Amino acid sequence: MPSSAKINPALVEWNGHRGLPRFDQIDDGDFAPAFDIVLAEHEAEIDAIANNPDTPTFANTIVALETAGDGLSRVSAVFWNRAGAHTNDVIKTLEREIAPKMSRHYSKIGMNAELFARIDALWEGREALGLTVEQTRVLERHWKGFVKSGAKLEKPQQERLAAINEKLAGLGASFGQNVLADESGWVLFLGDDVDLEGIPTFLKDAMAAAARERGEEGKFAVTLSRSIIEPFLTFSERRDLREQAFNAWVARGANGGAIDNREIIRETLALRAEKAKLLGYENYAGLKLDNTMAKTPEAVNGLLRQVWDKAVARAREEEGDLAALIAEEGRNHEVMPWDWRHYAEKLRARKFNFSEAELKPYLQLEKVIEACFDVASRLFGITASETKNVPAYHPDVRVFEIRDKAGDLKALFLGDYFARSSKRSGAWMSSFQSQHKLPLKNGATGEIPIIYNVCNFAKPAQGKPALLSLDDARTLFHEFGHALHGMLSNVTYPTVSGTGVSRDFVELPSQLYEHWLTVPAILKTYAVHYETGEPMPQALLDKVLAARTFNAGFATVEFTSSALVDMAFHTRDAVEDPMAVQAEVLKDIGMPPSIVMRHASPHFQHVFAGDGYSAGYYSYMWSEVLDADAFAAFEETGNAFDPAMAERLRDNIYSVGGSIDPEDAYKAFRGKLPSPDAMLAKKGLAA
Repeated sequence: MPSSAKINPALVEWNGHRGLPRFDQIDDGDFAPAFDIVLAEHEAEIDAIANNPDTPTFANTIVALETAGDGLSRVSAVFWNRAGAHTNDVIKTLEREIAPKMSRHYSKIGMNAELFARIDALWEGREALGLTVEQTRVLERHWKGFVKSGAKLEKPQQERLAAINEKLAGLGASFGQNVLADESGWVLFLGDDVDLEGIPTFLKDAMAAAARERGEEGKFAVTLSRSIIEPFLTFSERRDLREQAFNAWVARGANGGAIDNREIIRETLALRAEKAKLLGYENYAGLKLDNTMAKTPEAVNGLLRQVWDKAVARAREEEGDLAALIAEEGRNHEVMPWDWRHYAEKLRARKFNFSEAELKPYLQLEKVIEACFDVASRLFGITASETKNVPAYHPDVRVFEIRDKAGDLKALFLGDYFARSSKRSGAWMSSFQSQHKLPLKNGATGEIPIIYNVCNFAKPAQGKPALLSLDDARTLFHEFGHALHGMLSNVTYPTVSGTGVSRDFVELPSQLYEHWLTVPAILKTYAVHYETGEPMPQALLDKVLAARTFNAGFATVEFTSSALVDMAFHTRDAVEDPMAVQAEVLKDIGMPPSIVMRHASPHFQHVFAGDGYSAGYYSYMWSEVLDADAFAAFEETGNAFDPAMAERLRDNIYSVGGSIDPEDAYKAFRGKLPSPDAMLAKKGLAA
């Protein structure tokens, strides 16, 4: 095994502020040798567990597995953070090498016959082991993980499965990099007042900053970052420019050449279908849904189609309203996808007498961050304090200490809020370190969570505040809800810590947290004008709350169509032409030509840039059924911060991770499982 002297200690010995990595002491060139070392170290630890001559016990097998690979976990956490949030050509090249190498490593572990024999013996004899509920869940997670890794297959099948997994890992890395290349490679520079017709000041400032970043001082850049492209499509009066920008946006991943993703999709789907068959499942959706609340593709499609029928009917009504507005302006074109946001904004301004531009000065990033922390304090008794001058992985990243009522440090939280060309699009939560209580080889017992949120808001000019749209503010609350799921975790074992839950339960804490953004007490306190400091006028607040279900048909059609295409891809044996399947599904469900999927397949990173949400994009809606019902529990008390309800929420949802069954967790909080009714009512789609 290579000498550990060759590894940069900063990668594995995190001795920065409160146990943070010293990001400023880590270079891109450190990762390749570090991975070679920590992979070998982990392999040796696994071999020692597998070849232990003692009778297998929960302690010498499962707990040993839980604490093995600390060095690999640390190097991986820093590397994948850099690959997603601050990449470059060196990291991209290494990512394409590391993804399949990691897959080979874990395939080898998953097919270790001696190790599985120990786990299988524990699983078969679990009733006599006297395990806690959490320990049983951890044992089950390991046993099922090994079975799904091919532990029960014959050697030739195992080798084929390992090859499939390795190839899929490389394809996923390439898919994400291709989307980023299209996003960062396209820009539309505008320069005069005619080009900027209809563009409000906040968007001009963001576009000027984006142009400046690209060396075009004095110009205004339309980029494919959501924080610029969506408001541009909303406000620009130049229909020709809207069409140009929209077509670039929806063409990501499908522009031909070396970075086109369509062949990657075809190959990915073929390999996933083959993998499912090897493991004894009818299709890949069956494999992915096996350990979820939904359990079957039929249950998923049943919910999606129920919602689709209501959503598309509402969207057609909305389209009629937009068409009337277009005709009123003396124009004779149909409602096209690059028109929808523009005219929907005009219609909202007319119906509710306010516009996004009027609202935005009241939604300062700083104040929305404060609001996130205040809600967490009111509900869960934690406080956040920013620590300045702590080196993070990028100068824009901010570091916060999270403490409980007694003042004890419970977590570290990093906020990375602004778009940049080195960051993939979207918003996400991840962790450098998960909470647990196990004794470690360094003598410590347990670790506090180190959680980070990544967003892509438009960075303002120097000295100006970052102003958010209402959707941006919801995104920030959403990702902080995920962060709380990690930071409030109170379990013993890392495997079930924080967000270590089934895919269709993981969005509950995040989507539920969004509800508190529009609680009047929060908006009144934190929605203050960036120039005057005056709170949002009650009249405007009332309009915002009244408009919550405006354009719900459009938004639900965007989402549900994407989820239905995802399920279609993963319930078929073979997909020779993914774009033809996408077109077939959209035709079958009656997709309005005025709306496009929220994520067309060539840039559907949830599904193809890795395995995370494959056959799982529906889970946002599944969790939305839960979150609407969960917030109704607070509404029924008459107090959005009811202490008893907040305690039940923390104890049964946010702190338990995957240590208990998600259905049991939800019923412990709410007393019952929900129906879709509350979700449909929240969207304004109830009959």
